[in-house]
Amino acid sequence: QMQLVESGGGLVQAGGSLRLSCAASGRTFSSYAMGWFRQAPGKEREFVAAISRYGDNTYYADSVKGRFAISRDNAKNTVYLQMNSLKPEDTAVYYCASTLSIVMITTPGRYDYWGQGTQVTVSS
Repeated sequence: QMQLVESGGGLVQAGGSLRLSCAASGRTFSSYAMGWFRQAPGKEREFVAAISRYGDNTYYADSVKGRFAISRDNAKNTVYLQMNSLKPEDTAVYYCASTLSIVMITTPGRYDYWGQGTQVTVSS
């Protein structure tokens, strides 16, 4: 089993920034590609960003491209999501997830482990 614990969520005004962290334990972190997803009330869980096992490849949803940045520190078993220029429509619970896939995966069902989520609220 792999445990994932997100942190860093909160309330921020539109145009502000937040940095989410996801700490992993229980498995060899560098064996897993990592992704961030989000789910707003009444909506399906949607892909936000993904990063390859060693951080050399990243992929973003069009809605966050240019505003969000995913990164990882394999020495700290942690993946990050830097969120800038936040908009009210970014309000959601944000989840990190891990997958053994070696290619970028945007489908939630292809991820093996999930964190419990952290709430991000952007006020207008």
